[in-house]
Amino acid sequence: MDTSTEKSSLRKVLLERRDLTSYDFIKLASQKIHNRLKQIEVFRNAKKIACYFPIGSEVMTQDIMQELLGNGKEICLPKVVGDDLNFRKIGGLGDLEKGGFGIMEPKDNCPIVEDIDVVLVPTVGITKNGIRLGYGYGYYDRFLSKSNTKTISLTYSKQIVKSIPFSEKDIKIDWVVTEDESFETSKMR
Repeated sequence: MDTSTEKSSLRKVLLERRDLTSYDFIKLASQKIHNRLKQIEVFRNAKKIACYFPIGSEVMTQDIMQELLGNGKEICLPKVVGDDLNFRKIGGLGDLEKGGFGIMEPKDNCPIVEDIDVVLVPTVGITKNGIRLGYGYGYYDRFLSKSNTKTISLTYSKQIVKSIPFSEKDIKIDWVVTEDESFETSKMR
């Protein structure tokens, strides 16, 4: 089986597993993940933070964004432009509109942000050493390949797997935060 077929099969299994998660669990786990995230120094010290608006059964990020805005941090969210992502500054959730794939993204008049300190990356599955499985479109990998920003995956413990097929286009994640633990992937070899 080639890498893309293996990834596609694994993605299907992991999304089915995640989508069976109850709303109550998602809400509770998201709060625990938020609390663990605040303990990571690279996140606490960041001034410009890229986040994402959750879809489906993803970890809820709305409270994270609200708290960061309340603390005066610069928050930006991804906007799909052609085959790429750019991150745009928002002043609040009112600066978002439904974009491609039905995902909430910044309006066109929101300014593009450069030199992001930390990117919170949506994750379908991940290994302990930071190999991430996304949705298969490559947007984050393309963006991160041109950046040296720190990356943090927010995911549920049940989405951590032993292995994920890896290609040279895949970008490893620096930190993983779940409801049960947080760890720096370079220390998990």
